[in-house]
Amino acid sequence: MNRQVIQTDGAPAAIGPYSQAVRCGDLVFCSGQIALDPATGELVGAGDVAAQTERVMDNLAAVLAAAGSSFARVVKATIFLTDLGDFGTVNAVYGARFEGLEPPARACVEVSRLPKDVQVEIEVIATV
Repeated sequence: MNRQVIQTDGAPAAIGPYSQAVRCGDLVFCSGQIALDPATGELVGAGDVAAQTERVMDNLAAVLAAAGSSFARVVKATIFLTDLGDFGTVNAVYGARFEGLEPPARACVEVSRLPKDVQVEIEVIATV
C-alpha cells in the first residue's frame, strides 16, 4: 500500500520527529494539532480554550486539504484536554466545523499536560 507524507505551510511545521499527516491508501492520519500559528510558530489564544480550538481546527483543515480531504470526510477524531471542564467550549467550536455534516466517531480525554502547555490538541483520521 502506498504511504505518502503530507506537509503544508498552512499548518505549523512538526515540532518533533513526526509528519503533519500520512496518507495510506484511501485514509489520511492527521497528527495532533495544537494552537500554533503556522506563519510564526507562536501559540495562539494563551488561556483562551475557544481561541485555541479555532486555531487547532484551522490547522487541521489545512492539513486535510493538503491531503485531498476535508472535515466532511473525517471518520474519527480524538480530542485531548488538560481540563475536562473545557469540554462544552471545545465541543461548540469543534461542532461548528461539522455543522450540516454527518459527525465522525470521537473520543475526548483529559490529560495532565500537552505540548507547549496548550489546553487542547485534536487528531483526526479521514478518507480521501
